[in-house]
Amino acid sequence: MNYESNIDDAAVDKAVKQVQAGKTAPFEVVVRRYERPLRAWLAVQAPPGIDVEEIAQRAFVAAYSRISDYTAGTNFGAWLFTIARYQLKTETTRLRRIADYHARYELNLLEREQDRRADEPPEHQVIRLDHLHTCLGALGEHVRRFVTWRYDECIPLEVMAERSGRSVAAVKKQLWKLRRTLRDCIEGKMPREVGPS
Repeated sequence: MNYESNIDDAAVDKAVKQVQAGKTAPFEVVVRRYERPLRAWLAVQAPPGIDVEEIAQRAFVAAYSRISDYTAGTNFGAWLFTIARYQLKTETTRLRRIADYHARYELNLLEREQDRRADEPPEHQVIRLDHLHTCLGALGEHVRRFVTWRYDECIPLEVMAERSGRSVAAVKKQLWKLRRTLRDCIEGKMPREVGPS
């Protein structure tokens, strides 16, 4: 591996031995040597949504706390990167589980909402559609464009992010807030016109 540091392997080995002997300060040598290459490697390996800085920090903490497991004279960089790989794998698994939970939860909410709306008289849907047009008209143009891009033009989130100068996560949040605003606007108008179903 190509390291962008003037700290050589001998300095790292010396620092590791000092840390294994109970000193804490020499671990700074290890961090300075591997910080940039580790973060760069994680940035390439990590899927979207992973905080590379956090994973790098966890890897260094894990390496420090398990320094007695390291065999002196072997490749410390390979040992550290292996720890980082496992930290990344753990975080990826955790985020995947959260996403799976939310997907199942959102599907359940969607099914319940569809069931509720299926029980409504057809004229309620016509009224809801009229209110949707009114509520959309009340939005400022700078936010209404997100609705147009996503639902009229079917533009991917990545393109929306590029057009708006925001991150994909920010665009997702904006769409979520817009859907909630429109739902609240429509629901707020329904009782006055139709009354509860």
